[in-house]
Amino acid sequence: MANSPKAVHVAVGVINNANGEIFISKRHKDLHQGDKWEFPGGKVEAEETVYDALVRELREECNIQVQSASPLTVIHHNYGDKRVVLDVWRVISFSGEIAQREGQEWRWVPVYALQAYQFPEANEAIIDLLVD
Repeated sequence: MANSPKAVHVAVGVINNANGEIFISKRHKDLHQGDKWEFPGGKVEAEETVYDALVRELREECNIQVQSASPLTVIHHNYGDKRVVLDVWRVISFSGEIAQREGQEWRWVPVYALQAYQFPEANEAIIDLLVD
C-alpha cells in the first residue's frame, strides 16, 4: 500500500470587521480547489510556529498586522489528491487597512451569508462553527 502524502499544514485566519462581517477571498483558478472562496492564510513553514505563520501570511496576503489571535479549531481533511491540516485562528485585533495583495477577488460577508459561497470541503467545518 502506498504511503499517503504528508498533509500540508496551513494557518488560517478568521477576520471580523467592526460590523461583524468575515473577510473571505477567492482562490486563483489554477490552484488546488481553485475558484472557491476561502479564509485567508497559508502554509506553515519549517521552524515556524502556527501563530508566526498566521501573522506572516496575513501581512503578505491581506496587508494587516495581527496584534492578537486565538486558536479556534484544527481540521484534518483528505481531498484524495491532497491532505490538509487547517490550523484555524480567530483574529481578535489587527492594524492596517485590509486589502487582498495577491490579486484575488475578496469581500466582507455577514456570517449568516457564508453558506451561500462555495468553499473547499475542509472549510465547511469552519463555517459551521461560525454560524452556530
